[in-house]
Amino acid sequence: MVEKLVEIGTLFDFYGKLLSEKQYLVVELYYIHDLSLAEVGDELSVTRQGVFDLLRRAEQKLYQHEENLGLVRKFYSSHEEIKNIINISEEIIKIAKAEDNDEIQEKAMTINEIGKKILDNSREVVD
Repeated sequence: MVEKLVEIGTLFDFYGKLLSEKQYLVVELYYIHDLSLAEVGDELSVTRQGVFDLLRRAEQKLYQHEENLGLVRKFYSSHEEIKNIINISEEIIKIAKAEDNDEIQEKAMTINEIGKKILDNSREVVD
């Protein structure tokens, strides 16, 4: 259940605004605010079954948007590539230090810092 919560939360971050207003509210109340189906129904004046149906249709739309656009997959792929850039820049820093090349060391440190900033900013999206 926790895996699905994280997965829906991530999809919601990327594609939530593409849902209808009611679907958006149902997902937000159920997954983000952790209300029960009955509590969501009370909040929106919808039956529990109506909430369940809205929730399932919203989930299907979120998964369909990911299948069509692949933004979450691309995001995580880019995240891994940025980690690779950071690791390589750290290797270059070590080599530059060993060869006493300040210019290369400085440039590699700049790349490393930029990579870390991008990584930190991307964590805000999924945290």
